[in-house]
Amino acid sequence: QVQLVESGGGSVQAGGSLRLSCTVSGDSYSRYCMHWSRQVPGKEREAVASIEISDWPHYADSMKGRFTLSTDHAKNILYLQMNNLVPEDTAVYYCAAKKKVFGGVWYCSGSSMYWGHGTQVTVSS
Repeated sequence: QVQLVESGGGSVQAGGSLRLSCTVSGDSYSRYCMHWSRQVPGKEREAVASIEISDWPHYADSMKGRFTLSTDHAKNILYLQMNNLVPEDTAVYYCAAKKKVFGGVWYCSGSSMYWGHGTQVTVSS
């Protein structure tokens, strides 16, 4: 079973940067559709970035141009580089994995989804 551990969160001032890591163990991340999301207490979880079947990163509109998702295949780690942070980026950031499944075409299976415990990002004005 794949396990995910996020790290790299912390407190920064507006305009600053952080790089989050999602360390994957138990299997290769390349077998999964990988997602970053975030959640503020009392609000719904919000998608941040993902890399799925095509292996091209996708970003939520508010993150485009500021966040960059990258991978290190040798280390089995996903990174989320976050630049020009604003207070609205304050949240717990989660890494998640959905198993890639072939059923005529490749797709991300929601029946096999794994989550990390999250890492807190706090941006002060």
